[in-house]
Amino acid sequence: MSDHNEKHAARRRTLAYLSAAGLGALTAGLPTLAAAQSKVLRIGYQKYGTLVILKGRGTLEKRFASEGIEIKWTEFTAGPALLEGLNVGSIDFGVAGEAPPIFAQAAGADLVYVGNEPPSPTSEAIIVPKNSTIKTVAELKGKKVALNRGSNVHYLWVKALERAGLEYKDVQTLFLAPADARAAFERGSLDAWVIWDPFLAAAEKQIGARVLEDGTGLVANHQFFLASRSYAEKNPKLLAILLEELDKIDQWGARNLKEVATILAEQTGLDYPTVELAAKRYSYGVKPVSPQVIAEQQKIADVFADLKLIPKKINVRDAVLATKP
Repeated sequence: MSDHNEKHAARRRTLAYLSAAGLGALTAGLPTLAAAQSKVLRIGYQKYGTLVILKGRGTLEKRFASEGIEIKWTEFTAGPALLEGLNVGSIDFGVAGEAPPIFAQAAGADLVYVGNEPPSPTSEAIIVPKNSTIKTVAELKGKKVALNRGSNVHYLWVKALERAGLEYKDVQTLFLAPADARAAFERGSLDAWVIWDPFLAAAEKQIGARVLEDGTGLVANHQFFLASRSYAEKNPKLLAILLEELDKIDQWGARNLKEVATILAEQTGLDYPTVELAAKRYSYGVKPVSPQVIAEQQKIADVFADLKLIPKKINVRDAVLATKP
């Protein structure tokens, strides 16, 4: 391997390590590889939703081939890790729920909202083991409940506690990634787990977890498509094409749920019954982010700031690209 290639590989490894360790702030002064990869669109995705379907269908590669652009896909375990990747420059575009972009913006990440899907409140829930005697959220007072810090379910948890008449401090909230939370949940170390699809569907189908409360009447649970500000400002036409392709695949998916479940099973390695259940709960259809949706995000950000879950108040509108006259 040449010295140039060795340096290139080493740098990629370093960025990957920093992203995984949550040390993106340390790389803020480093130039990214974006300039050298101007003909590559780097997309971050998770084990759910439209991007996985789009990846499985291969239609995006065909559309961008005419633009001379290659698509590179990178999987992340959750929204916070994905947006850290966006922040350090390892991806250009990705998807996350409502809470991750708020936590990322509060931490100084320079990202922008590009589009969103309709509400999907049943795609996340508070679950308990199948043999649990707990019937209400109020009964979780003093109990151990796990969730992924800064993920979409974080807001669901806050709102569920509020409706149950509990304060955030009334419950032992443990911050665990999905795989660690699932293991603890199965061991009986947790009284409840706040989680999203397809991990939610997997817990229901594979170990008989019972839904205590989902997002219905509590949260919208939008999925947001986000980009780094620098990429969005330089490539508005490409992002418009990307949103168009996302909406096309969503419209196709809404009419072809069995095919969607087959693709999800192939792409995620999860069993068909699990991904079929998750696919039925998805919301389909992509739109540019509206002022109303941004206002809803601002309410979430204000709640997190009041609870000291983020270090400062933020203006969500700062993460929306100004439209040119």
